[in-house]
Amino acid sequence: MSGLPWPAPAKLNLFLHVTGRRADGYHELETLFQIIDWADELSIERRADGRLERVGGPAGVPADQDLVIRAAQLLRERAGQPGLGATIGLVKRIPLGGGLGGGSSDAATTLVALNRLWGLDLDLETLAGLGLALGADVPVFVRGQNAVARGIGEHLEAVTLPARAYAVVFPGTPVATAQAFQAPELTRNSPSITIPGLPLPGTVGAALPGRNDLEPVVAARYPAVRAALRWLGARGAARMTGSGACVYAVFADRGAAQAALADLPVGWTGFAAVGLGASPLIARLAIECAASAPTRGR
Repeated sequence: MSGLPWPAPAKLNLFLHVTGRRADGYHELETLFQIIDWADELSIERRADGRLERVGGPAGVPADQDLVIRAAQLLRERAGQPGLGATIGLVKRIPLGGGLGGGSSDAATTLVALNRLWGLDLDLETLAGLGLALGADVPVFVRGQNAVARGIGEHLEAVTLPARAYAVVFPGTPVATAQAFQAPELTRNSPSITIPGLPLPGTVGAALPGRNDLEPVVAARYPAVRAALRWLGARGAARMTGSGACVYAVFADRGAAQAALADLPVGWTGFAAVGLGASPLIARLAIECAASAPTRGR
């Protein structure tokens, strides 16, 4: 192994429409995922004693409940090899309960990295299918491409997005995803849209495409999210990502995005990020493959 960390990038939902609710309680969605260059980092080492151990990670999440350990367990069960083990170091930068997909991205990176390090040779479609059992956002991180997602997240269509920078604000109060989706006032009948009718981000300063159906629900229930939307909205067109609590606005470049974050209110955090064309996880996997490829003689 090269020793380089494995990135687990965050995402933004450039729109999020709730189009229905299934009999099993899951919601049908239509959303546009933008991968950004703000990421957690995982360091993963194979071990021979069959133990799965997390080092670091969020203090408030027990290791056995963390998605990285659950992902490793799921992959090991799929392989049918209970002797496989790993030590997984996790450095968190993506806030918990922020709607940035941090836990799902960590799980996806764990699946991709351990599939390689354990020599399982499962394809990305299989890994994405496994990941869906862990969370609706996991498949998009496994595949590593910006995409429109439909269904509960399993139907992905890759899209090319224009280069944009984003100012992202976390107002210090995490939002429980399940509570947001279970809210009785949530609208669940947004009409479906299809490519080429799909609204993609246009010029900077223009209205963001679509909407986030969860935003009015969460803003009404969480004063901190409502305040963040108002504060960032005074600097650009602000929108909540996912089920919150993070909100973001689009800017021409990282410098402009960073400037918009000056004088953040006490207790809030923020960062400037750039939208990526593909996940850095794909590049990291390519490095791993190249490092372990046999050297061919002439």
